[in-house]
Amino acid sequence: MDSDAYWMPIKLKRQVAELEADKRYSVIYTNEIWIRRGIRVNQKKIHQKHSGWIYERCLPLCIISPSSVLLHRDVLDAEGVFDAHLPVCEDYELWLRIAACHPVRFLDEPLIVKTGGHPDQLSHRFWGMDRFRVQALVKTYESGRLTFQQRLWTAAEIVRKAKILAKGYVNRGKTEEAAEHRDLVREWEEKAQGPSFLNP
Repeated sequence: MDSDAYWMPIKLKRQVAELEADKRYSVIYTNEIWIRRGIRVNQKKIHQKHSGWIYERCLPLCIISPSSVLLHRDVLDAEGVFDAHLPVCEDYELWLRIAACHPVRFLDEPLIVKTGGHPDQLSHRFWGMDRFRVQALVKTYESGRLTFQQRLWTAAEIVRKAKILAKGYVNRGKTEEAAEHRDLVREWEEKAQGPSFLNP
């Protein structure tokens, strides 16, 4: 449960009912109400949520709030829990692991409230959150559990994020880090294209 979130009273009842009604799913998450500095704000298009095999949808950023999730214990037994080695984006990495191997049900009802915007939030303390998302993506790619198509999507997202980070490092005058991320782009561009025999 996130420290900046709380549940609506009917959250668990609604999620249990949905899972019992559709046995295809072992994981369900809900929509959210966002409050920033006491004012309700709208979610952006990039935060749009989806049902089904949503791995590709989870690559740009974390669309699943941990506070909104209900899942069967056997999912965590199979996929594990948060990676404690990541200082941030550990939820992003976990949902990649889960969404790669399990269909996920989205319940389009705002059953949690998130009150963000506090200066002590981790997302405000770290520059370049994509640095940690790239770590999570590389870990997921190298897990050996992705399909061929999922590997292509993952490699392409690493390239996209590494380009953004390289530009950010240039703007900050950090030439060594910028060069490292340009190298990362070149490395993962090859993987994003797939085997050479598929690209005559």
